[in-house]
Amino acid sequence: MKRTIKRAAVLGSGVMGSGIAAHLANVGIPTIMLDIVPRELTKSEKKKGLTLEDSTVRNRTAADSKKALLKQNPSPITSKKSMDLIEVGNMEDDIEKLADVDWIIEVVVENLEVKQKVFANVDNYRKEGAIVSSNTSGISVEDMADGRSEDFRNHFLGTHFFNPPRYLKLLEVIPTKDTDPDVLAFMKTFGEDVLGKGVVEAKDTPNFIANRIGTYGLLVTVQEMLKGGYSIGEVDSVTGPMIGRPKSATFRTLDVVGLDTFIHVANNVYDQVEGDEKDVFKVPEFMQKMQEKGWFGAKSGQGFFLKKKGKDGSTIYELNPETLEYEDRKKLKTNATEAANQEKGPHRKLKALVNAEGDKAGDLVWSVLKPVLGYSAKLTGEIADDIVSIDQAMKWGFGWEIGPFETWDAIGVRKSVERMQKEGTIVPEWVLSMLEAGKESFYQTENGNVFYYHNGEYKKQSFNPKEISLSRLKDEKGVIKKNSGASLVDLGDGVAGLEFHSQGNAIGLDIIKMVNDAIDEVNKNYEGLVIGNQGKNFSVGAHLGMMLMAAQDDDFFELDMVVRQFQKTAMNIKYSEKPIVAAPFNMTVGGGAELSLPAAVQASAETYMGLVEFGVGLIPGGGGTKELYLKELRNLPKGVNFDLTKVANDVFEKVAMAKVSTSAEEARENGFLNSGDAISVNPDHLLHDAKEKVLALAKAGYQPPKREKIPVPGDAGYAAMLLGAKSLQFSGYASDHDIKIAEKLAYVLSGGRIKEGTLIDEQVMLDLEREAFLSLISEPLTQQRMQHMLLKGKPLRN
Repeated sequence: MKRTIKRAAVLGSGVMGSGIAAHLANVGIPTIMLDIVPRELTKSEKKKGLTLEDSTVRNRTAADSKKALLKQNPSPITSKKSMDLIEVGNMEDDIEKLADVDWIIEVVVENLEVKQKVFANVDNYRKEGAIVSSNTSGISVEDMADGRSEDFRNHFLGTHFFNPPRYLKLLEVIPTKDTDPDVLAFMKTFGEDVLGKGVVEAKDTPNFIANRIGTYGLLVTVQEMLKGGYSIGEVDSVTGPMIGRPKSATFRTLDVVGLDTFIHVANNVYDQVEGDEKDVFKVPEFMQKMQEKGWFGAKSGQGFFLKKKGKDGSTIYELNPETLEYEDRKKLKTNATEAANQEKGPHRKLKALVNAEGDKAGDLVWSVLKPVLGYSAKLTGEIADDIVSIDQAMKWGFGWEIGPFETWDAIGVRKSVERMQKEGTIVPEWVLSMLEAGKESFYQTENGNVFYYHNGEYKKQSFNPKEISLSRLKDEKGVIKKNSGASLVDLGDGVAGLEFHSQGNAIGLDIIKMVNDAIDEVNKNYEGLVIGNQGKNFSVGAHLGMMLMAAQDDDFFELDMVVRQFQKTAMNIKYSEKPIVAAPFNMTVGGGAELSLPAAVQASAETYMGLVEFGVGLIPGGGGTKELYLKELRNLPKGVNFDLTKVANDVFEKVAMAKVSTSAEEARENGFLNSGDAISVNPDHLLHDAKEKVLALAKAGYQPPKREKIPVPGDAGYAAMLLGAKSLQFSGYASDHDIKIAEKLAYVLSGGRIKEGTLIDEQVMLDLEREAFLSLISEPLTQQRMQHMLLKGKPLRN
């Protein structure tokens, strides 16, 4: 029998429970969210004359949690439509509904007795074969299933999501001794393919993998700070991106997580372990005092940091752990930090810091890394079967760029072990044995294959066939052709992949040339092309700095040539003989969106797409305005009379407001994706899905679209768009320069001062775009906006 999950239930609607329900709804799974029945009426309920027996009162806890989803930032939902898939109820009146679901997820309070009572009730109502799981962050999964029926125990396991469930990739799956292996295998595949998670199998130990090591590392860092006399700000300045960790580093991470949550997790391990390890998990006194004061971090308004508003904007202050008073934030600046900042990538930055013995920053990083590396090695086999699981859990759950064992490889295993031993640190025996056998690293790469050290030998790391790695492919096959901005790679099965690799994947002439070269190559020798990469973002747009320099040098001949080339490239993508699929993800703005719009699209669920040029005093110049307008026209229902002015005005607002989607689903609602475009929930599967889309199009006998005439709103549309802009100016929301840009944009979308309904060629609208773009970039106020964006990273209103 093939197992599926068509409906789910979440028991508990707190931040985590509602977040999990939202994520299930995001991927299209109808979910019922149940919580406890309130025992008292609120003031508003009393005013309405409601009683404790009314369903709105009895369902209030879950209903309020559902409403709260709309107010959270970042949003746990990818579209407001997701809310329609979440039904609310309570665990008394609606418990029978569990018989209709395929997966029941428990997310109630972290108390074994409470969980056991919930599961006893679930056992009475679930249908045979329904999977039941707990989202516990540390209570024994084995103990929770004690006393339950055999079918329950066979279908029970831990499924530990990380908060927020939409954004954090890790899903720890924890089987018991009774979990059916087929159920475990199904949940791993389901977690990866349907929920889009990075799934790691963990053992039933305190706090499992990521929280065990992550909490240990955070507490070690706090202790080293107190011992070394560092300030909170100084620690955060070197324990973030400089060592391959998130920008939130150590203490900002704790503020985001919530000190109360962190202390609960730490205490959970403290209560279950012995010896030296126990001492590490003892929460320092100053943090306990913070908890008593309610200084939990972001959710309480203050924690390790406090933001105060002043005349010149907000200032962030750091807590002094000795006085519990807030002081000016400090940063560590030493020779080692300067050297690290000159290096590229976490591996080289780490090495520069760790090798700087006697340097205040270098010594801090070493004192923090040393115990975490040893602890990770000590727990290998106890919390997870292998080092890969530990590395992946830390990367996916805590946002580390490189896991503990990858970190060890980066700084040199033998050299660092010798230093550890010299300093009296006990190194796990298996690591010493590895070095004695002449094996110098935990990982090795050969011909695109990755091998990891395991039980005395190197074992080949297996990857999901849907996970295409460009770096491994290039190691194995090399590249077809490349230049400074992009590379053409063979993705296999007759499909080529165009990878951007400029800084920020900003689009310059090198990428434009490579796109055209790739199309020529594909039309001759391949089935089709995927435009995608595995950088931080798909593309942050055209190279703003280069355009500003040319404008300031009055080199408008050069700028005209660049814009023409960009437009020609977009048209080449659109009318290529072979199918081209763009695979956007994360930030896909400006020129990045303009290269995606003419192609078929396979977008990552987390795609933030928009035409943002208005924010720097420009309008899209590479065909983006024209293509978005055309998409909106095509997406209109067939056979229905449509208002050209309304369509143009809708596009005008999106471009003028520099509207960026908060998800791929919202990009579809904004008109950037059409009905034929698809969305990949798992970002690691994006290139595979895009490749499959190319092959499907090729197999179906792909034919490029026919060139079409564009109906435009003409004078009537121009007047309507400008009226909207002027009303904003009269209300004080638009400057004179904003109106000038709006006039140019309205002129392009209206097709010029012509009659409503006139059909124009695509090239006419492209020419209008280019002329408007060149006119605006010559304006001093636009150049000021561009300069401000490059220097400050945010728009200037002038």
